[in-house]
Amino acid sequence: MANTLLKSAFERMIHARERQVRRYVNGTLIGLDDATLKSIGRSRDEIRKEGYQPYGV
Repeated sequence: MANTLLKSAFERMIHARERQVRRYVNGTLIGLDDATLKSIGRSRDEIRKEGYQPYGV
């Protein structure tokens, strides 16, 4: 039981950190021009929908 609880807490922590990193990466990507975003298979609307946050804020 304690092992399951610990594993669950760890997985939630990792998931939260992954979301935070994704927002930081999107904060950098949103500053790129549309041609560059298109070349990496992303769009400005897609990034806005996922959410973004500048690093350090």
